[in-house]
Amino acid sequence: MKKYTVKVDGMMCGMCEAHIADTIRNTCPNVKKVSVSRKSGEATFLSEQEIDEEKLKKAISKTGYTFGSIASEDYRKHGLFGR
Repeated sequence: MKKYTVKVDGMMCGMCEAHIADTIRNTCPNVKKVSVSRKSGEATFLSEQEIDEEKLKKAISKTGYTFGSIASEDYRKHGLFGR
């Protein structure tokens, strides 16, 4: 599983965050745990499959926000007793 972090400029309110979250879910249907913060200008989400970064960039840009960058890292869930 990978954790993706997308930089997005132009978000001003909670509705902006909701628009970005909906755009991510609609563009990449297998994502989990989408979290968007206008304060940090970031959206993060998990995916078990590789996503089409160019497709996501175009989708975010179509909504009127500015796509900054995307980064991914391996993600492994740590359980209560896993260390």
